[in-house]
Amino acid sequence: MTTLLWLQTGSCGGDTMSILCADSPSLEELVNDYGIEMLWQPSLSIEPARRLDAVVDAIIAGRQVLDILCVEGSIITGPHGSGMYDPYRGSSKMSLIRQLVEKAEYVVALGTCASYGGVHAAPPNPTDCLGLQFDKDSPGGLLPIEWRSRKGVPVINISGCPAHPNTMTKTLAMLASGLPVELDHVNRPKTFFNSTVHQGCTRNEYHEYDVEDTAFGGKACMFFNLGCQGPVTMATCNTELWNNRSSKTRAGVPCFGCTSPEFPLTRDLFRTEKIGTIPLHLPLGVERANYMAYKSLAHEAAPERVLNKTMDT
Repeated sequence: MTTLLWLQTGSCGGDTMSILCADSPSLEELVNDYGIEMLWQPSLSIEPARRLDAVVDAIIAGRQVLDILCVEGSIITGPHGSGMYDPYRGSSKMSLIRQLVEKAEYVVALGTCASYGGVHAAPPNPTDCLGLQFDKDSPGGLLPIEWRSRKGVPVINISGCPAHPNTMTKTLAMLASGLPVELDHVNRPKTFFNSTVHQGCTRNEYHEYDVEDTAFGGKACMFFNLGCQGPVTMATCNTELWNNRSSKTRAGVPCFGCTSPEFPLTRDLFRTEKIGTIPLHLPLGVERANYMAYKSLAHEAAPERVLNKTMDT
């Protein structure tokens, strides 16, 4: 069996709601097929809260093995570094996390808040929130960047607001099976954060031919005018659809970049910042001069079905 303790900090339950929708594998399969024993999960455990107290005491005392510690929600360090805005049994959850990470074989941050601070750490960040091992995109959060778990790995950041259900269950299944989880530069599993939201987007051809919507409700690309972060955001949203059905861009909503350390952006989410007529932030890996020349030619070459926005999306 692989023991797992799931704690919620920073008033977040979105990742719990998300993982209930997982189907590859499902939450039930994690338990039945991958041998994960849920020592405690705030929304799913049927025992009273004193069960959590007993589990925590046993882990800290060394009487209970902890293979995977999952943290959902940002780490609240206020006021004045005490963490007492988010208390637990007369102390703080911040202090509790510090004790538990030293007992865990793996530590997994579920969601952007636990990974990087997320929504709770947005300016003015009144409760002094941060992530487990990052503060937004700056290395070092509650834990220093050089910290490693008992298995010798840093905090595994499964970011998203909320995190994709199957990304969570697949990563946990890999850990339970003893498979290595390779991480990117901000400690996200590379297997699930190696392509952009733009890849697989049904509006891709519109983007390639520089046919862009200026108002919501259309079929064309939303990158140039409506704030879509799909070309600069690493996530599986359009390659593994949510509930095997849809994604933000397929529903006509711009990607907000919620898997990125900088989320949420401190600018208008529905407007694209530009230098002249070209977006300030270009698709990953693209040179500005080449992009400007290419877009000018692409629009001239667009077929009628694209210009007339008659393609199905």
